[in-house]
Amino acid sequence: MTTRARISAVLAGLLLVALAAVSVAPGPAAAQQAARHRPPAHVVGTQTVPVYSYADAIRESVWVETRADSDGDGARDRVAVDLVRPREAATAGVRVPVIMDASPYYLCCGRGNESELKTYDAAGVIAKAPLFYDNYFLPRGYAFAAVDLAGTARSTGCEDVGGPAEVGSAKAVVDWLNGRARAFTAAGEPVSAGWSTGQVGMIGKSWDGSVANGVAATGVPGLATIVPISAISSWYDYMRYQGNLRATDYPGYLHSYVNGRPDDACAGVLARLRADSADETGDYNEYWAQRDYRQSAGRVRASVFVAHGVNDLNVTTNQFARWWQELADQGVPRKLWLYQAGHEDPFDVRRAEWVAALHRWFDYWLQGLRNGVLSEPRVDLETAPGTWTTQRDWPAPGTRDVRIALGGGDGVTGALGPRGARPGEERSYVDESLTEAELVAEPSTARSGRLVFLSGVLTDPLRISGSPSLRLRVRVDRPTTELTARLVDYGTAERIRYDSSEGVRTLATESCWGASTAADDACYRDTEEITAVSDHAVLTRGWLDAAHHRSLRFTSPLLPDRWYTVTVPLNAYDAVLPAGHVLGLVLGQSDPEFTETDDRDATVRVDLGRSELTLPVTGRGGLPAVAAPPPVTTAPAEPSATRTTRDLRQVP
Repeated sequence: MTTRARISAVLAGLLLVALAAVSVAPGPAAAQQAARHRPPAHVVGTQTVPVYSYADAIRESVWVETRADSDGDGARDRVAVDLVRPREAATAGVRVPVIMDASPYYLCCGRGNESELKTYDAAGVIAKAPLFYDNYFLPRGYAFAAVDLAGTARSTGCEDVGGPAEVGSAKAVVDWLNGRARAFTAAGEPVSAGWSTGQVGMIGKSWDGSVANGVAATGVPGLATIVPISAISSWYDYMRYQGNLRATDYPGYLHSYVNGRPDDACAGVLARLRADSADETGDYNEYWAQRDYRQSAGRVRASVFVAHGVNDLNVTTNQFARWWQELADQGVPRKLWLYQAGHEDPFDVRRAEWVAALHRWFDYWLQGLRNGVLSEPRVDLETAPGTWTTQRDWPAPGTRDVRIALGGGDGVTGALGPRGARPGEERSYVDESLTEAELVAEPSTARSGRLVFLSGVLTDPLRISGSPSLRLRVRVDRPTTELTARLVDYGTAERIRYDSSEGVRTLATESCWGASTAADDACYRDTEEITAVSDHAVLTRGWLDAAHHRSLRFTSPLLPDRWYTVTVPLNAYDAVLPAGHVLGLVLGQSDPEFTETDDRDATVRVDLGRSELTLPVTGRGGLPAVAAPPPVTTAPAEPSATRTTRDLRQVP
């Protein structure tokens, strides 16, 4: 189905829902007809407005029955759903759509910049739902559903970390809101969702947003839109970097981190997670295929509004970029926000504009209001700290892949440019387990454990937009080693300090986004971006376990006397390198700050003439011809012995 056909079908369905949303009392035919076409009180023109009381909202908890018995206790799992919805709408017989955030974090860890938890009154009724969604959208004619995923908080079942039980538990709530699943009160009484229009929008950051991706990939009817923020689309790519383990026992760690059940209730599930994820090989197998939502992009019926930081080192940018492309191939209506911070919610980057964008998006897809949101530019992009622009699509229109050759340079530093070395010209390096700072600092200085290639000084700005890749012709004296690559912008500029609190500082002031009660206020600490002037910055990174050079599904150990052609994909990025800067490519091996791969003391020989970098650039952009790389100086790297060890097991 084309994008236009999808949109037309959705709007036609929403029109029917809107016409049925208001109960019409018996009366003359003309009066009935007028009432039927009268918009609900919360709609004025093409937007929703705050007319319903948040303080007087209906607050309730239900337990939705899923199709799974993930804990094997002989009963289907039940997931806790805490609901907040407008009482006046219910009294008037006006049905409302639902904004839903399904999360494993509501009681264990918290949501948002201030780590808010759910709280309940003495009767066990939801008193506070984290984040601003209910405060802002309920008065405007929406319900909010905060869902505890299977095996977490107040739900039964077991958390299987991105798997069928987790995704199915959130999907079951969409089914219940559309009359296709059963739910019960705490006392066991059946309860329906007749107050709902059946139109659901899922939203969430990180793990929550990943669940939204997973549910959309089931094609469940009634899920009209999703807003995945810094979200995972493939759990393999989150826990494995092209065959390299990001950390051992990662699925088991995350399961235990959010588990809300007694340990013995989910011991079997935990054992299967550890066995099936195959740490010993790093292979992509059926376990990972179940958690690869991109494979099911063709089933997605919902529109998708993606938000992601281009410097996110927790959920890397390939998670949004590959999902975005798969959705584009399927004609899914899409919108994108990209910003310079790390693993952050745009609410803490560009707050007022983000709330306004969400409001218009939900009004269009959940309320059926023709507000022109799809006629606006598809992409909002932060190009420098605090500087935003819009564009028609992403990668930037006019982007093309440019092949960049690797040259021998001056013998210490190689060259990047349109012409490179002849086939057979080699450079070699031995694994030294360098930190990232050691890899990229002082690129014109000889340092063992790396190869550095520099462009000439840019005479014009260079726009990179998309996913670079590196093809290498290598010979390795070990059965495998980790191959790493980094693109570096060498040049002084003010940049976001994404290595410090993800690039965002929390301030003492507050701003309020919606209505409040004594238990649940809508006010949040203001934030600002953290910037600093630096003489270089890593743009993007890529990794490959060399034994997985043929396929991620199996290993092919290298023979020491053979040459192999391997491809190292780099994470997606978007940046403009100013004129006067230099682009660098830095090769390393084991990467102790990002993966748990051992230093195998391997020697890697690279045939420069048979290797190349593919760079997605806009317009006629490219690199200047250079015979010898320019000298580049930076501040020296901090000695690794004094550096803080980075925890490899992050929480999405």
